[in-house]
Amino acid sequence: MEIQLLGCVEARARSGDKLPLPHGTKLLLAALAWTPGAFVADEVLIERVWQERRPQHPRDALYIQATRLRKALRADGQRTGGFELVRKRGGYVLAIDERCVDTARFRALVRQAQQEARAGDTETALGLYGRALELWRGEPLSDVRTAWAETARVTLRREHREALIGSTELYLRAGRHEECLPQLHWLAEMHPFDEKVTGLLMLALHRGGRQADALHCFQTLRLRMTDLLGCEPGPDVRSLHERILARDPRLRLGSAYATSV
Repeated sequence: MEIQLLGCVEARARSGDKLPLPHGTKLLLAALAWTPGAFVADEVLIERVWQERRPQHPRDALYIQATRLRKALRADGQRTGGFELVRKRGGYVLAIDERCVDTARFRALVRQAQQEARAGDTETALGLYGRALELWRGEPLSDVRTAWAETARVTLRREHREALIGSTELYLRAGRHEECLPQLHWLAEMHPFDEKVTGLLMLALHRGGRQADALHCFQTLRLRMTDLLGCEPGPDVRSLHERILARDPRLRLGSAYATSV
């Protein structure tokens, strides 16, 4: 069984076939899969599934959706495997190996990548980051429009950004600046006021022999911040700007500088 939250919510059998689930049942699956293997109280599930338009008898409605979820899985027979929806007093547990849920797998891979990076194994860390980022298939929980889902999306977007930055820093440390430029341009477009992202892009461009483009990135950031926020960029990115202007030879090294931008 595979459960996808990094995109539209889906449950797939081991064969790869998508299980047909009514929308309300899919909402319950997402609410449970957010913390696989953990007890989730009825009130929490009701809040996640029906925050704005709560049914007249929410516990009965929750029971109906849980029954539908079990029925869908049982109808699929042995192809699902390793899944059980357990009723406990006052709530439910999605009894499933957390590796079968893409959000949990993403987080585990990122943790492993960070551990390998700290141990100095850059190539292994980059491979793990790559596997984690490949799990993203679009906007998380894209077909769930509730306040809880939006909060979850904010959390996942932040984790996605941090994983992209972590992998970018490793590319720079390894002297592979050209490989991370598309990723950095996308990050800079998505986070136009993020000084760390701008600094990493400046460094990658500078190491690729594009000093003018690196300086232009800083000027764009500075104009954007002074015009819209009324403040100057922070000291780290200003220092990087000055070092690029001075053509500091240390910036050419695959050093740990990128982690301090």
